[in-house]
Amino acid sequence: MFDLTILGRRIPNGSIVSQQPNAQVKVTAGPASRAGFAAFVMKELILRRRDTDLVIVQGYGAAALAANLVARATNKRCIMLVCSPVEAYYQERRGRHYPGKPFRQRELSLLRFVATINARIGQEYCVLSEYLASVVRSHGASIGIHVIPIYGVDTVRFTLPVTARTKLRSRLGIGTDIPLIFFSSRVAPEKDSETLLESIRVLRDAGRQVRLLHRSGGYREFLELARAAGVENQVIASDAIRPGASLALDYQASDLCVQASRAEGLGFSALESMACGTAVIASATGGLKETVIDGVTGWSYPVGNSRELANRIAYALDHPRERAEIALRARALVLDRFDALRVFEAFRSLSLRTR
Repeated sequence: MFDLTILGRRIPNGSIVSQQPNAQVKVTAGPASRAGFAAFVMKELILRRRDTDLVIVQGYGAAALAANLVARATNKRCIMLVCSPVEAYYQERRGRHYPGKPFRQRELSLLRFVATINARIGQEYCVLSEYLASVVRSHGASIGIHVIPIYGVDTVRFTLPVTARTKLRSRLGIGTDIPLIFFSSRVAPEKDSETLLESIRVLRDAGRQVRLLHRSGGYREFLELARAAGVENQVIASDAIRPGASLALDYQASDLCVQASRAEGLGFSALESMACGTAVIASATGGLKETVIDGVTGWSYPVGNSRELANRIAYALDHPRERAEIALRARALVLDRFDALRVFEAFRSLSLRTR
C-alpha cells in the first residue's frame, strides 16, 4: 500500500490529473510557470520531509532539480521518471511555426544545462525505453537507470476485435468504402502531422483513396493542416477520447495506425494499436525503433519522408495476409513486454527497493 500525494503544475484550460484514479489521492496544485513550480516543489518537499519516503519527479528539468536538491539535503530517495526526450522535442520547434511554441536557443541551452546538473546530483532514473536510457546517459548519468515502460498497455481493454471491421465502422458512423488509417497523436512539432497529411496527398495523386481518422485535443489545428495540404475531405477529426473501450474500437476499426513522430520516447499509440491487432507504420526514430521492427512487427520509414510513408501505406494495404501476420507478432510483443500488470509490478518493486 502507498500513501500518495501529487504535486501538480497548474495547466491553463487543462487538468493536473487527466484520468481520475480509482483510489483516493491527495492532489496539491502549484504555479503554472515552470520556475514557480520548481520553487513550490522545493518548499513542499522540505515541509513534508518527515512524511516522505520516496519522491518520484517527472522529467529532468527544473522541478527535478528542486526535488534532487531536497532529496540530497534530507537523505531521501528520488527517482526521475523520464517519458520523453525533452531536448529532441524542443529542437523540433526550430524553423516551424506552431502557436505558442517558438524556438529559442537560450532555452535549449538551459534545458541541456539543467539536465546535466540533474545527472550529476540525481540518484536514479526510471525511463520508458532503451533509447531514453541513452538520452540520460548522454547527460552524464552512469548508474541507477531502470528501463520500465510504466504506463503499460491494458491488454484486456486493448485487445483483438470480436466484431468485423466493417461492422465496427458502421457502429462508429465511418464509411466502409475505402481503407481507414488511424492517427491519434497530439498536434505538436515533434508529432509531424504534416508528413502524414502530405503522404495522404501523395496517395490521392497516385489514384489511391484512403480515409484518415484523427482524435486529439488539437483536432481543429489538424483540420487546418489538412486543408493546407488539400486533403481535408479525406479526414475525420474529433476531440480526444478517454483511453477506454471507445478508443480501442477506433484502433480495431482501422486498417492501419500511423505514428509519424520526428522524435519519440517510446510511442504508446503504436503499442495500443498493436495490442488491438491493427498493424502499425511508424517513423524510424527513438523508442519506436525498439517496437516497430520493419517487416517484423510493423513497417518503418525515414523521418519526415512523406513519399516513403505513402509507399509503406500502399504496400501494407495491398498485402492483407502479411499485414495480419505482422499484427499478430506485434500483439505478442506487447503481451510479453508492455502488459500493464507486468510493468506496474516492475515499477512497484523498484519503488519498494531500499538504497
